[in-house]
Formats: sequence, C-alpha cells, structure tokens
Amino acid sequence: MTVGIVSTGIYMPQRKMTATEIAARSMIPEHIIRHKLGIHEKPIPDEQDHTVQMGIWAAQEAIQKAGIEPKTIDVVMYIGEEHKEYPLWTASIKMQEELGAVNAWAFDVQLRCGTTIMALKLAKSLMESDDSIHIVLLAGGYRNVDFIDYRNPRTRFMYNLGAGGGAIVLQKNYNRNHLLEADIMTDGSFSEDVVIPVGGTKKPLTPEDLANNLYQLDVLDPVGMKERLEQKSLNNFLKVIRTSLAKSGLREEHISYLAMLHMKRSAHAYILSELGLKEKQSIYLQDYGHIGQIDQILSLQLALEQKRIVDGDIITLVSAGIGYVWGAITIRWG
Repeated sequence: MTVGIVSTGIYMPQRKMTATEIAARSMIPEHIIRHKLGIHEKPIPDEQDHTVQMGIWAAQEAIQKAGIEPKTIDVVMYIGEEHKEYPLWTASIKMQEELGAVNAWAFDVQLRCGTTIMALKLAKSLMESDDSIHIVLLAGGYRNVDFIDYRNPRTRFMYNLGAGGGAIVLQKNYNRNHLLEADIMTDGSFSEDVVIPVGGTKKPLTPEDLANNLYQLDVLDPVGMKERLEQKSLNNFLKVIRTSLAKSGLREEHISYLAMLHMKRSAHAYILSELGLKEKQSIYLQDYGHIGQIDQILSLQLALEQKRIVDGDIITLVSAGIGYVWGAITIRWG
C-alpha cells in the first residue's frame, strides 16, 4: 500500500507587513530585520482572514486541483492553529460542512508548527490501518501573528510570524508523490519556555492583563532558553532529516529539495551546508515569514510552481515548533 500527495492548496492574505514596518515597531534597524532575521515582508490577516476560513479557502484550491468531488473525501483533518474563530471549537467539522465533505468524519490535531509533519504521518497510518479510508484532506490556517508584541525583545525570534492557510489532499494507492517515512522528536524541557502567560486556568484573563499586553506570546527565561536551545535545535533539525531519510532507505545525498520552515538566514544556510545542498534546493521564505505549520506546504507548492521539483526527486519536509518539537518526512516525487 502507498499514500500519495494528489494536490496542495495555499491561501495568502493580500495585506502585508514590510521589514520597514517591523523595524519601526520594534526599534530594530531595518537591515537587521532584512539580512539577519531574513524578513522582507510577510502576509498578515485582514478583516476576513480568520484562521479556519483561510484553511477552507486553501482546501477549496487543493480539491479543485485534485479534480475530486468533496463527497469522496473520507477524513478531514484540521492542521491549523488553536487561535481561531471561536475557543473550544472543533474546526475540522466546520471545514467538512463548508467544503461539502458530507461522507467524511473529521477531527483536529495540534503540534504547533510541527503539525503538518505529524498529520502526514498520522494520515498515512490511518490509511494503512483502515480499509475504508482512501482520501484524506489535511487543511488549516494560521495567524499567531496576533500574539506578537514588537516592543518585547524577548520574542524577537517570532517577529517573523505571519498568516495564511494550507491544504493537502492525500490518496491511498495514488500512483505518484508517495509519502515515505517520518521522524518526530519532542523535548519537554522547553515545554514552558514560550507561553501566553494569561488566559488559561492558571491565570484567567483580567482587564489589567489586556491593558498590559500580557495576553501575547512571551519567553519566561530568554537567556536560559537561548543557551539550551540554540545549537541543540540545529542538531535536532539535522537528526530528524537524516532519520527520516534512513527510515526511507535513503541518505542525505539523495535529497533534491528541502521544504524548510522560515528561520533566521544563518540557520537556514547552516542546515543546507551541513546536508551538502545548494541554495536552489530550498526556498528561503523571506517574502512570507513564518506561517507556522503552513510553511512546508507553501515551500512545496512554490517549488513546484518554480519547476524546482521534477519526477523522481526526493523531497524532505522539515519543521520545528515551540514545546519543543522537530519533525521531518520524506516524499518520492513523481
């Protein structure tokens, strides 16, 4: 049995925030925003760009490109963020309704910016274990940019957060673009380093919290986190990529294209160098910033549009997310 990617879909808000605007808000020189943080501009949500709605728009594109009827979808999996139209709301069921996937069942999954990799692994396992599942739709949106305070230097590494939606249609025994093996690792020693400190059961939100911007993302121990995470994170990126390839019977020299999340420019270059890859074998998302778990879908779709991927290529998608999680999955394209 095989599982193949039939199509992808992307939705990008038309509204943008430029490096100039980020520099003005953060008081960081624009050349640092552009050349070190690697942000030229990024999409941010407009009034209509709600989280789940962006995922629905991306899913509609993916379904249209796949040439399938929504009623043939067996499972709808929401892979977007928990910050969405309503709290305590199962987004996948709303997506199922809006898309007309009347014969599907639906559920939400979440692993922060590692969600897409995890969901691809999970979808493949579902298809392998259940004879009734043939087509799975993964879709979701992201707008955690809403939680960034550009006056807080502790969250500087998250100034790249943007907004958008992404979707993937998967089919059992599809004769192209086969999912191979994934590798995922988590490290709970970082689990409370990046949080929104109010609004949960530990500290319910108050008017004073709102007035003091405490409802936004923060880093509780910025010095300690930087010391513990910096080199470990890069090593873990490489580890999950190499392990995904090894599980798939491949090695790093087989990679044709690496779909990588947005990170600071030097880290992106380091990963490529360590894997012996050229700059053209990945796309640096300087005009998009970091759209969470949508980055891998975006990078893959951009690479296809730019004809950087051809039949027979080995593609690896790699992600990391606060918590902390690192994940990679390999695909044999064509």
